[in-house]
Amino acid sequence: MHRITVVGGGFAGLTAAITAAEAGAKVTVYEAHHTLGGRARTDEGPYRTNEGPHALYSGGPHWTWLGQRDLIGPLAPLPPLEAARLRLHHKGVLRRTPPFAMLKLLRRTSVRAPVDVDFLTWASQEAGEEAARAAAHYAGIAVFHHDPGSLSAAFVQERLRRTTRLPTEAHQPKGGWASVIDRMAARAWNLGVRMETLSRVDTLPTGTPVIVATSLDAARRLLGDDSLVWDGGRTALIDLALRTRRGDTWAVSDLDAPGWIERFTAKDRSLAPAGEQLIQGQIPIAPDESRADGVARAERLLDLAYEGWRERVVWRREAVARGRTGAVDLPGTSWRDRPAVDRGGGVYLAGDQVAAPGVLSEVSFNSALAAVSLAVGRRGLDLKRA
Repeated sequence: MHRITVVGGGFAGLTAAITAAEAGAKVTVYEAHHTLGGRARTDEGPYRTNEGPHALYSGGPHWTWLGQRDLIGPLAPLPPLEAARLRLHHKGVLRRTPPFAMLKLLRRTSVRAPVDVDFLTWASQEAGEEAARAAAHYAGIAVFHHDPGSLSAAFVQERLRRTTRLPTEAHQPKGGWASVIDRMAARAWNLGVRMETLSRVDTLPTGTPVIVATSLDAARRLLGDDSLVWDGGRTALIDLALRTRRGDTWAVSDLDAPGWIERFTAKDRSLAPAGEQLIQGQIPIAPDESRADGVARAERLLDLAYEGWRERVVWRREAVARGRTGAVDLPGTSWRDRPAVDRGGGVYLAGDQVAAPGVLSEVSFNSALAAVSLAVGRRGLDLKRA
């Protein structure tokens, strides 16, 4: 029987642990925090907030994998009336529809964008500069970067298509991401996985294959490997609980600059006490911008979209996410150029900034499967329910 050590008990770590245990390995997971989940944790208490807006995309392989194991659980659908309350901030005002030329960039039949050209240059040639900038900024919901137009055109196009596809691929687990993590942890436990929380690993374990399922920064320190770097975004986060007002906007997408604000209780009333609405926003900020700069932009959107919000605030929190929003690919690079999963010597990486395909959490999932496949010496793991 294989013995495998997993460092990190987030989405990638639990995916790796379950997959390895299903393949017959004896698995131990070490998690530094007192609870599992990593960035997929949901806060306890009256306001069930995720660490920034989260969504589970049904078009990716992890959706099938989770579904086969009955790990997705109840979803929180968006009522049709709420869907009509999406607003787009363009040229300083809120609109219901995007610039017409922008739609050309969303068509699935349009030409495939190149890897070695930035998105703004390519998209401007296809649909004009105004539409290109609006599309780039809209893509901020999935790239968490202050200047999506400067990234690889192929990278941005894939995320833009996935976030605008109809019917929508983005789903929210009822009760927050913690509900999925709890089911994954229970699955791992039932498979015999040993899970040690409050167990920070400072020295790389020896004697067994090791899957390091942490942030890339943490992996770099643990492995002592300065090559473990990749570009990522920096995002100001704002969480608000407001007293309920009839007719509040569901979500605002900023087309003048990257940013997204969403009323999460439009889908899931369990995320806040009765009579209150939970709103979460993410505003990508440049390296020379402060949290206050990002929050100020969020407040300007709130002023436009949520009437009287300042007088309705009952709870508020702000933060900055650094290196916690996944990889971004610059022109001339793709996911294949990121730090490799196989680090040699029986050490493997899993996470959202390593060399694996997919959008958002799909990168963590795919890298976890690749790591386990290499660790147990099987190139084609059976992903069907065990």
